Amino acid sequence: MSGGWTTIESDAGVFTHLIEKLGVKDVQFDELITLEPDELRQLGKIYGVIFLFKYPTGEARSDTPKDGSFDQDAANNLFFAAQTIQNACGTQALLSVLLNKDGEVDIGKDLREFKEFSGDFPPEFRGETLSNSDLIREVHNSFARSSPFVDETQRTATEDDDVYHFIAYTSINNKLYELDGLQLAPISHGACTIDEFPDKIIPVLQRRISRYPATEIRFNLLACVQDLRIRARELGDTETLEAEEQKRTEWLWENALRRHNFVGFVGELLKGVVKDKLSQGNGAYDKWIEDSKAKTKKRAEERQKQGISGDDV
Repeated sequence: MSGGWTTIESDAGVFTHLIEKLGVKDVQFDELITLEPDELRQLGKIYGVIFLFKYPTGEARSDTPKDGSFDQDAANNLFFAAQTIQNACGTQALLSVLLNKDGEVDIGKDLREFKEFSGDFPPEFRGETLSNSDLIREVHNSFARSSPFVDETQRTATEDDDVYHFIAYTSINNKLYELDGLQLAPISHGACTIDEFPDKIIPVLQRRISRYPATEIRFNLLACVQDLRIRARELGDTETLEAEEQKRTEWLWENALRRHNFVGFVGELLKGVVKDKLSQGNGAYDKWIEDSKAKTKKRAEERQKQGISGDDV
């Protein structure tokens, strides 16, 4: 392989612009705040969901899933790729939805060629083909946060690290499937038409979340849906259309910020602030330092009261 994969955020703007750069048309991601079928249903045409959760490191892979059942035949009859490399699971999850919706969704020339090329491979070879795709890897890496301190392509997780994992759920051939490249095969959760998906997926997600302590709140759920602007135009809903256009503008700005390294700028800014404080005399400088320490301590205490700690993805 000619290069590594970096971590990307579980963010609707990141995922939407990532698939657009891969050539997918008229599809977007939207973050779900609650586990309510109606919230999912109101998004219109739904292709699947991407679920992010803290991965239980050290847990041995079982021949029997904790929920649902392995569908070994489906591993060859739909697009399912084994995960063969670290940090690629976010892009792999969204492709697990979209490549199984070819026909409903315009996935574009490049992804269609990739699917046709790897379609007859077993899951392990599909995973290797995905990991070695220069196009998919370069697009994926273009959405990584800029950092001068850590090279995520070389970093190895330790037992003390919080490790997060993306998986996909979607309805294929009237069955609800869980597509997780770390599992032996697609996991079937029973009969499920596309229309039934909002009602069938929520109990599955609730059961998964219930396996964690009640204090664990670091989950994220993104819905893969038809571009919401399409329905707004069809209905003449100018308010929703304007809101969605504004959302796209904000996503572009946020994605641009992710790619920029602000360390040099912040360093120069701090130099200017310190120089200004020193020019006012040591008394002003010392007071500024003490005030800053007090504010930092207060914020830490407030975060602790709210139960916010550690890093989140």
